[in-house]
Amino acid sequence: MLDATLTPPRLPAAPGVGYKAQHFNALRDDPGPVKWIEVHAENYMGDGGRPHAQLRALRDQFSVSVHGVGLSIGGEQPLDQDHLTRLAHLLDWLEPASFSEHLAWSTHGAEFLDDLLPLPYTDATLARVAEHIDQVQTRLGRRLLLENPSSYLAFSQSTWSETDFLAELVRRTGCGLLLDVNNVFISATNLDYTPQGYVDAYPIDAVGEIHVGGHDHDHDDQGAPLLIDSHGRKTAEPVWDLLRHTLQRTGPAPVLVEWDNDVPEWPILQAEAERAALALQSATAGS
Repeated sequence: MLDATLTPPRLPAAPGVGYKAQHFNALRDDPGPVKWIEVHAENYMGDGGRPHAQLRALRDQFSVSVHGVGLSIGGEQPLDQDHLTRLAHLLDWLEPASFSEHLAWSTHGAEFLDDLLPLPYTDATLARVAEHIDQVQTRLGRRLLLENPSSYLAFSQSTWSETDFLAELVRRTGCGLLLDVNNVFISATNLDYTPQGYVDAYPIDAVGEIHVGGHDHDHDDQGAPLLIDSHGRKTAEPVWDLLRHTLQRTGPAPVLVEWDNDVPEWPILQAEAERAALALQSATAGS
């Protein structure tokens, strides 16, 4: 389990946005309610250049969260030590307030798959993921926040619920959690359970970040609704409702607006951050 003295500072209980280079000037000049930004680790594993210079400048104005997509924590093979070394180098110079990764796998042999794939929730999976989290936290010297996935199917082999599985990982490793309420809404719709019930069963005390974002609508082969985690549009109204329900349990927390595809002009993303700010104000008023 991670030594508590190595836990990094917390992000502010305020809106954040996923940083995109085209927003650099607008974000610095007119951030609105935005107090922190998220960057994807793999975009900053090179040596210097404009991306690093811009990120250093933003670090002086905003708290920074680093979100990884390439560790494949749920994979059956050992962690990629070269990738972990590059990640450690990035976090050492950037000194972010938070680091997170996904409860998923994305590698097979020497191949990296351009997707975050789900896991069966079994005792064997639990032991493997816990071991990988321990390795990551020990190497990085900081707590990892683990994100709940967006799911499109359930495994018949699973013997744990997702919320119990996450709670046990927290207990075994001392990691924190990133609660993506858009992912909750997607999974609940696709797998036919109530998103509010999921949040009510979630280990809320371990939450270090909350995410919202957009999703696309489709249908499966039987004509049932199928939601896709696209990060390419405004956050849907039911997800804002679920965020407010979540904040009633957590109290004020860092809330990130994700928008990674078909990225809009800054005023549109800023308006989404304003909606997150309103949800946080409501949570503060009700606490």
